[in-house]
Amino acid sequence: MSEQITPLLHNLNISMQTRLLSPRELAEEYPVSNQATQTILNARQTVRDILDRKDKRKILILGPCSIHDTTAAIEYAQRLKKLADQVAETFYIIMRVYFEKPRTTVGWKGLINDPDLNDTFDIAKGLRIARKLMIDINELGLPIGTEALDPISPQYIGDLVSWTAIGARTAESQTHREMSSGLSTAVGFKNGTDGSLAVAINAIESAANAHSFLGIDSDGRIAITRSRGNPYGHVVLRGGNQGPNYDSVNVTLCAQELKNKNLPANLIIDCSHANSSKDPQRQPLVFQNVIQQIADGNEYIIGAMLESHLNAGNQNLGTNLDELRYGVSITDGCIDWQTTENLLLESHKTLQKSHEKSS
Repeated sequence: MSEQITPLLHNLNISMQTRLLSPRELAEEYPVSNQATQTILNARQTVRDILDRKDKRKILILGPCSIHDTTAAIEYAQRLKKLADQVAETFYIIMRVYFEKPRTTVGWKGLINDPDLNDTFDIAKGLRIARKLMIDINELGLPIGTEALDPISPQYIGDLVSWTAIGARTAESQTHREMSSGLSTAVGFKNGTDGSLAVAINAIESAANAHSFLGIDSDGRIAITRSRGNPYGHVVLRGGNQGPNYDSVNVTLCAQELKNKNLPANLIIDCSHANSSKDPQRQPLVFQNVIQQIADGNEYIIGAMLESHLNAGNQNLGTNLDELRYGVSITDGCIDWQTTENLLLESHKTLQKSHEKSS
């Protein structure tokens, strides 16, 4: 009887379900090398030290808006590692390696969901590509930052991440706050798309506490998950519908709200999105303003984010993949490598001079 009744009640709008390999199986296929492990452990501790003010450097999370071409991603990572070594006295650089893209309505959802860029959604293939790329980048000695969008995917790749972002659309989500409470990295919560600070600040407070929630274990089975709480949440200012919020007034107001909640006044400035009015060419202006605030003694800003790629701008994802230009984003527009390099070297010198004056 139940077999006749169940189809009338269950999965009415589901056309298909396919079993996926477990997180343990993926990790066995692509194990973390000793070199990658050391990169990750060192990076996580460095980020914590910066947040605790034990390390005076500033965190920079930069890289493509999203990864769609692993060859270009590796070339970018190799260049970035060399640059990171040059500016290591003032900046701690983490490569932005984003595989999941939140969409306002519909669109390409990222390399994990659709690695072939053609709506075939071979997620098993996407997870394999993502995990291998992350290991390769970590083996270069370059740590990785990413956005945790799907609450299941951290079980597959979370061991390779050194810094995590929760986006403006999901910072208010109870699911993402619970997940963040159990993540092994520091977590940056973006302010709401309307510019609201309360969303991010409440998320930090929530994630700092222990939670019990549904998740999956290493074997892919549903598990009651109990977290300890994550004390390293911080705000990422990304602007909002009312305009940018990277200026010194908004930074101070945000820091004061954090203090009012007895939370650490730690802020990262996202130089893209609403802070640059979604114009990638304005990112350098925002970044220079942020660096000048730091040089002038602002202690609340502990880092910044930039969307940067080998080549500038972005391109539409059409049906002919052969027409895609190499090293150009297929999501938000980015600044090119030369602009990135010049910007970081110039800012490095600015902060060096500031340190000399204060010492």
